[in-house]
Amino acid sequence: MKKKTLLSIVMVCMMILLVACSGAKEKTGSNQPELDQEALDKVKKTGFPIVDDEITIKMFTAKSATSANVDWNDLLVWNTYRDLTNVKIDWVEQVTGDSLNEKRNLAISGGNLPDAFFASSLSNLDLYKYGSRGLFLELNDLIDEYAPNLKKIMEEDPNVKKGMVFPDGKIYSMPGLRDPNFLSIRIGARPWINTNYLEKLKMDVPETTEEFYEFLKAVKGQDFGNGEIVPYGGVNINDLVGWLRGAYGLGNTGASGLVDKDPNGDGLRFIPTSDEYKQLLEYIHKLYSEKLIEQNIFSIEWAQFMANASEGKYASTMFYDPQRTYRGVEADNYTSMSALKGPNGDQFYTNISSPIFNNGQFVITKNNPNPAATVRWMDYFYSDEGAKLMYMGVENETFIEEDGKYKYVDKIENGEHRETEISKYIPWVGINPPGIVKAEYFSGSESSEKSLEAAEKIEPYIPSEIWSTFIYTDEESKFLSASGEDIQKYVNEMRDKFISGDESLDNWDHYVSEIEKMGLEKYMEIQKAAYDRYQSQ
Repeated sequence: MKKKTLLSIVMVCMMILLVACSGAKEKTGSNQPELDQEALDKVKKTGFPIVDDEITIKMFTAKSATSANVDWNDLLVWNTYRDLTNVKIDWVEQVTGDSLNEKRNLAISGGNLPDAFFASSLSNLDLYKYGSRGLFLELNDLIDEYAPNLKKIMEEDPNVKKGMVFPDGKIYSMPGLRDPNFLSIRIGARPWINTNYLEKLKMDVPETTEEFYEFLKAVKGQDFGNGEIVPYGGVNINDLVGWLRGAYGLGNTGASGLVDKDPNGDGLRFIPTSDEYKQLLEYIHKLYSEKLIEQNIFSIEWAQFMANASEGKYASTMFYDPQRTYRGVEADNYTSMSALKGPNGDQFYTNISSPIFNNGQFVITKNNPNPAATVRWMDYFYSDEGAKLMYMGVENETFIEEDGKYKYVDKIENGEHRETEISKYIPWVGINPPGIVKAEYFSGSESSEKSLEAAEKIEPYIPSEIWSTFIYTDEESKFLSASGEDIQKYVNEMRDKFISGDESLDNWDHYVSEIEKMGLEKYMEIQKAAYDRYQSQ
């Protein structure tokens, strides 16, 4: 009798275990459809064409307003690539940014799935949700077999792969990447100082936070023929904070989120409650309270900022190449600054992003009859030649090469509106397409001579490890989209109040206490779990 009872218990336990395993498998992607072996056999793993007989893939894409009236079904770049690959793209939906979210979500929820979503900015939360349900294909094996260019990037920079792998170990998208070596585009706005004003004051380019403060004080109230000078001006306060935080050792893993590595241990640090962050705010508050920072920096309109800049009113700023953007009376007199050394001896430039600028830029759906061919089609744009096609187009039709440099032909460069002219032939404008951006083929201000020179000055002070954005489980995302968002909002509001003086830094302990009440402990538990998964990839 006892033996029968024991056997029954064992059998029940085994059934429970099987059910649990089955449930876990379903949750991590057991709904993935079987791939068509006949379609796989027709795909060439190397060379062009990708397939001998032309196939058609239906794609949904985002487009910029400048290309809203351009039909991608007859675009020079896509036609050229079709002839090369034997893969024809039927751009079934071409939507501009203001309606992207609505139409993309309708395509998913309405069951009218395309074969792939291109440049459609799917969030990690949606990638995980629909990937685990089987609506989006798992790409691990397909990338391994049919995407040698992306695979190479993932191997050369492990943080790229870490930013693509979800908690179930699956990859559900092919990202938009910035070339890891194209540092200039990864640092965005950078610090500039007017050398003309430096010379008049007989001062050198500041190298420390104290020297920067002394320069701002010296230039305040001066009029060098352009009206009263504003010591520091910017289009927002975020850029200044992002630059200066490295002088206090903050953001030692780059610009991703509110946490970094704890410099005093092996764990994570919540930056906005750290002593170093308080020091940073005290310094910026000092600058603001002494009117060394433009007083309406929290609300300045873009037009007003650009007008001030073109009139030479800013002695220092955080922006893009002034020669390419300001085009004003002092535009030629700006030189770039690098990382400043802070009061504790820290000297880093931490406002740098991961090479992944959007993880959800290319997704293959369960409806796709040719997923391997689609992966091969997309992988080309992670290569040098593919990047050239995406950003420069076709030689002698949209660009020419002179002395090893690439530039658009006259009909584009001298057109009434440059971006509109580019959009008539080339798809990249305004959409951050999947694939890789390379300096030699990118014509934005980040690739100007001054911008590249600025990046060279900054490079020695970049942290050795730059994290991609962490990816969270559904349960973690629920907390982060509620309490986590509240914490983020409160941190940002209080940062501005501390800097402006609307809130005294004497109330720092109360500020920290409020964040703790909002769920900081749980927030950090989630970040630790995500970090552990990230490191294990």
